[in-house]
Amino acid sequence: MDDAGLSLRDRMMAMGRAARTGARALRLAGPQQRTEAIRAMAAAIQRQAPQILAANEKNVTAATYAGVSGPMLDRLRLDAGRLADLVLAVEAIADIPDPVGAEIARWTRPNGLDIARVRTPIGVVAMIYESRPNVTADAAALCVRAGNAVILRGGSECLNSNLAIHKCIAAGLEAAGLPRSAVQIVRTTDRDAVGHLLSGLDRQVDLIIPRGGKSLVARVQAEARAPVLGHLEGLNHVFVHAAADLDKARAIIVNSKMRRVSVCGSAETLLVDRAAAERLLPPLADDLIRVGCELRGDAAARAIEPQMKAATAADWTTEYLAPILAVAIVDGVAGAAAHIATHGSGHTDAIVTEDAAAAEQFAAEVDSAIVLINASTQFADGGEFGFGAEIGIATDRLHARGPVGAEQLTTFKYVVRGTGQTRP
Repeated sequence: MDDAGLSLRDRMMAMGRAARTGARALRLAGPQQRTEAIRAMAAAIQRQAPQILAANEKNVTAATYAGVSGPMLDRLRLDAGRLADLVLAVEAIADIPDPVGAEIARWTRPNGLDIARVRTPIGVVAMIYESRPNVTADAAALCVRAGNAVILRGGSECLNSNLAIHKCIAAGLEAAGLPRSAVQIVRTTDRDAVGHLLSGLDRQVDLIIPRGGKSLVARVQAEARAPVLGHLEGLNHVFVHAAADLDKARAIIVNSKMRRVSVCGSAETLLVDRAAAERLLPPLADDLIRVGCELRGDAAARAIEPQMKAATAADWTTEYLAPILAVAIVDGVAGAAAHIATHGSGHTDAIVTEDAAAAEQFAAEVDSAIVLINASTQFADGGEFGFGAEIGIATDRLHARGPVGAEQLTTFKYVVRGTGQTRP
């Protein structure tokens, strides 16, 4: 499409119309053709690895010069290992069952009508995200798997990386005989492009998915003229119950916090059962401090472990994405659930306990998208759930919740088969 001389608004509107055409092509393509496209994307990314890494190095250098550091820089960076994992994730998406056309339910009415509820693509998705270039590949592959066209708008800090990856995605679509308009990328850093996407592009966009910081998600939710699938911050908790196995607790809390502090599944608060805090907290605190984690405790926690800094009210609602952990002493499962309900974001929360009844009480009382029993919060990931990858962790209650994979990127329709019935 030659858009030379067009205004940004006209270019964005043209992308919306092209996406609608691409969505129809994807919906009508068979599962095998969609699979071939995804496999071709993965192969192209693998072939173009040196070029992608070179583009990413430009982004990392520019970000470093601009003063970006820590978790934000880590999210931006690709290396050979991460790129290899990206290829594996795309290949895994190619291997998962194609959801389009799958029957969710089927029944027959007394009048003989045969009614089926069938999965169908949402249509056109607009994905607005920051920092993570792997999202470009994950979102493209998942949307194609679900039969959706997607318009990608990554952050300006990773534009070079995203364009290099998108070139491979476009090549994969063409190799499978599908139009490039099925996966488009906004090539400008002009922030007005986001506003145009939020407008819905004259009702061409069916779903908007933001993935990034609190300010981005808040803007999308406030301004969007199309439905939004929210991905909020991960204010995640690990509750160590009085009946916890100490060795399990030590391994789980260190992994939950420190495996990778910059991901949304990282734990941000440790809750310890008052009934066993004097036994449990010292070894947990020692392990965390030994691996470089700063602890900020409430008065009860600091009475047991005085080397902690004093927590402030802000610490209970801060997504650190850094080696910092808030620590609070609570009264049993009910106390933990109350703390999570007050301060959590509904993302991911875990309990460590050998008491099955306590575990089930926690699972029932904690209303988060993901509730784990005796496992690390770092499993809050679509790949770990068997989805191949994810577009994000949805913290809303409609229309999807938790890791958003291909199945969660579909809606449904009813197909009603009759034999000539008329309604009296």
